[in-house]
Amino acid sequence: MYTDEYFMNIALKEAKKALKLREVPVGAVIVKNNKIISKAYNLRESKTITTQHAEILAIEKACKKLKNWRLLDCIIYVTMFPCPMCASAINQSRINKIVYGTIPEYANKTIIHEILKDKYYGQPVDIVGPVMKDDCEKLLKDFFIKKR
Repeated sequence: MYTDEYFMNIALKEAKKALKLREVPVGAVIVKNNKIISKAYNLRESKTITTQHAEILAIEKACKKLKNWRLLDCIIYVTMFPCPMCASAINQSRINKIVYGTIPEYANKTIIHEILKDKYYGQPVDIVGPVMKDDCEKLLKDFFIKKR
């Protein structure tokens, strides 16, 4: 049985791929029954498409692999707490649990929690974190220091 840290390390590897492309370094991994279903990282700048967040891309890949839009019994590991768009996609895809690395200071945690816990549009999502906060936070902070 793998740990949350094991899968978060894989999400961090994905985030580092984004970093190499000068993208905001966020990575996501979707797991079902302790097996990786999909992995992704931010591609918004590279693809010039607003919705190309790591979580959305990982969800799309998982849906294709499982041939189902319902990602029941899946867990998403993401290096940064999701934005409202990604939180809604996680909830609506029926992912059971999110494990996050860090939460940015600017995040409106109340709204995002409400989206993740909404039972009318999807399935309430269990929220676990932070996991490997220091590693996830350092990657983001270093990126933004270099960018400015």
